[in-house]
Amino acid sequence: METPGLVVHGQAAPFSTALRSLVNNPQYSDVCFVVGQERKEVFAHQCLLACRCNFFQRLLGSESGPEVPRPVVLSTVPAEAFLAVLEFLYTNSVKLHHHSVLEVLTAAVEYGLEELRELCLEFVEKVLDVELVCEALQVAVTFGLGPLQERCIAFIEAHSQEALQTRGFLELSAAALLPLMRSDKLCVDEAELVRAARSWARVGAAVLERPVAEVAAPVVPELRLALLAPAELSALEEQNRREPLIPVRRRRTRPSCLQRGERELEGVARLGVFGNGALQVCGDQPSLPGGADRGGVEVPRSAARGCSPGGTLPPPEGDPAPGAPPLSGPALQMTPGPVLGLSKLQLPTHSALGAGFCSWHA
Repeated sequence: METPGLVVHGQAAPFSTALRSLVNNPQYSDVCFVVGQERKEVFAHQCLLACRCNFFQRLLGSESGPEVPRPVVLSTVPAEAFLAVLEFLYTNSVKLHHHSVLEVLTAAVEYGLEELRELCLEFVEKVLDVELVCEALQVAVTFGLGPLQERCIAFIEAHSQEALQTRGFLELSAAALLPLMRSDKLCVDEAELVRAARSWARVGAAVLERPVAEVAAPVVPELRLALLAPAELSALEEQNRREPLIPVRRRRTRPSCLQRGERELEGVARLGVFGNGALQVCGDQPSLPGGADRGGVEVPRSAARGCSPGGTLPPPEGDPAPGAPPLSGPALQMTPGPVLGLSKLQLPTHSALGAGFCSWHA
């Protein structure tokens, strides 16, 4: 009776080195790819690609129909990323770089290379920095890479000011930007976030040849205007007249717009809106807007998406002295109720933003 054979393994390193020498080697190759916008010629071996990757098996196999034209054009993948994919297919290892790992990750996802995808994800998490994080977030959103998306958002929350100034932020899609705009943990002042949203919309408007306000429409509802100081809101209204960003007929604030930083303000303050369109944080007194706390209260900057201490917000110009009766007319209407969530805000129609910034009442 014949004894069963035993598989023994030689050293992997020499084998890998030998196969690596075949990557993009015209000798003995039987297929040529023209890849990237630079239309670089890359040589490969059909049998190796087909047995390692179903994508290439379908692309190069006879079951795909008529013979595949030569050379094969793959214009969407950069040459450097495609060569990295070939290196992995030939040797089951790959050398990754900070500047090109996201392109390799994209190719791995598109070609269905699960192991290469995981290697890229591990590398991205190790080298993630301010310059890379927004681009990584875009890739994560595009391909539904949930863990990477969460990691990127957490990184941006911790490095908000730096991340908002990168080119990658300006190139985010609306779908990738929305999770950031909804975050309660961004370490940035709301006014800075408004400016960043405007810059983002300008870039999108130039690329898409559409109005800034139209490009910004998906993200504008996530701006928490109730967190702006009076001077900031006035400046925003003036800039909005010159370059529309926020529709003046915006009908209501989202509940989250009044709840950002609620943990810091709970039991301390309400939001009040006055005839000049300015916002003020006032004491939680039933007699608002008149009362002993009309001089303003100390508000943590974390209530405005910031992580650093802030100062006192002054009352708007023309505010009555402490103890004066409540203001009359349409300037302010507020109903008693729990903090922030049940504050009923209404701006007068002569305020550009206030024309449509009507109340939300739980």
